[in-house]
Amino acid sequence: MGSRSKASRAAHESKTCRSCGRRIEWRKKWERNWEDVAYCSDACRARKVRPIDTALEEWLLARLSAGSRGSDVDPTDAAGAFGADGTTVHEPARRAARRLVQRGLAEMVQRGVVVDPSTAKGPVVLRLPR
Repeated sequence: MGSRSKASRAAHESKTCRSCGRRIEWRKKWERNWEDVAYCSDACRARKVRPIDTALEEWLLARLSAGSRGSDVDPTDAAGAFGADGTTVHEPARRAARRLVQRGLAEMVQRGVVVDPSTAKGPVVLRLPR
């Protein structure tokens, strides 16, 4: 990768996927239509944000608002509230959590440390921003 490519990449700000809430980094293939890029993948473009996704966001926000300042909410609890076994909506619950973080309504925390929702792996919780 040449210095010109690095300079081009640095000149473009990253975006957030509308569907999953992950960071989208600029790529050379998107040079002509970077302003129109809204999804990180074809799967996210096909999925978009569905009513269950909005309901999960609202559920998470309601739990965050109901708790005391410093209490946290596990996205897995939202998955359990919307699915019989929680496994079918586990990833949509994480997507909802990432979208809330992206909008500045929550922070994603892992082992007491705020983490980047695009790269966090393993168990996480949400809390109100400090």
